[in-house]
Amino acid sequence: MQLIAGPADGVAEGVLPAAYQYQAAVLGHPIGHSRSPALHRAAYELIGFDCSYRAIDVTVDQLPQFVRTLRSERGWAGLSVTMPLKAAMVAEMDRTSPLVDLLGVLNTVVPEYDDEGRVTLTGHNTDVAGIVGALRHGGAREGQPAVILGGGGTAAAAAAALAELKPSGVILCLRDPAKSGNVQEIARELGLPLHVAGWDQAPSAVRTAGTVVCTLPPNSADSLAAELAAQTGADRAGSVLLDVAYDPWPSELAAAWRAQGGSVVHGLEMLIYQAVEQVRLFAGDRFTNSADVTNVMCDAVGAPRR
Repeated sequence: MQLIAGPADGVAEGVLPAAYQYQAAVLGHPIGHSRSPALHRAAYELIGFDCSYRAIDVTVDQLPQFVRTLRSERGWAGLSVTMPLKAAMVAEMDRTSPLVDLLGVLNTVVPEYDDEGRVTLTGHNTDVAGIVGALRHGGAREGQPAVILGGGGTAAAAAAALAELKPSGVILCLRDPAKSGNVQEIARELGLPLHVAGWDQAPSAVRTAGTVVCTLPPNSADSLAAELAAQTGADRAGSVLLDVAYDPWPSELAAAWRAQGGSVVHGLEMLIYQAVEQVRLFAGDRFTNSADVTNVMCDAVGAPRR
């Protein structure tokens, strides 16, 4: 597996600087684009948490071996987990939070060590908090009709997040409606009124939506963006779009939405809010002020302060 070290590290790939008492990382594949190192390092410096943080390229096939190595080492504060590992990592945990049990995906791992060095790996999901925080920051209102674009692990988190906003209804639009089972189960569990629709229905679904969460990979919603741009006279004033893909930015969908008067929430907003909760889990009592941590993370990636 490949360890991606930032240029400021000054160390060879795979070498942990001896000066750090703890280490943490983000896992995924590919991972070189991740903004998580910048967010976490800024937060750790602010709160005085003596912990390194870097990106490690791990595929699904490599994951079991990585976890075996993780269990043999002390000093891990935590792991951030991104695609395509969010579901695969669940089976590697000793204990998972109720939210992970519901969603079937995690994005955070926290090792707990006993006095004899034995480790318990606990799985958490901070994506839901990240989506809720981003939508509220963007002005999303309760009681509005909502749409989720896509049906993967982030769509599951989006369903749980929207349940907190109590929408009048949610339409889940995806290319293969047969793959909506997990999101439908989550909606039923949370009492969220959900209707599944094919991708061809997405343009009409978002026309009347107050809140839209696009969970698709970069450029995957470009065809929808073109259809929206062609809707003459469309007025999206008061509606909010969260596009979780943040590179390239603005996405075609975000640009089309904004051009028609809608509010757009940058995908980095979700990343920042979920990372704040990860730092809280990794740093423990060292974490004292979420507002200050949020703002220093905003500075690290060029986002407006709260």
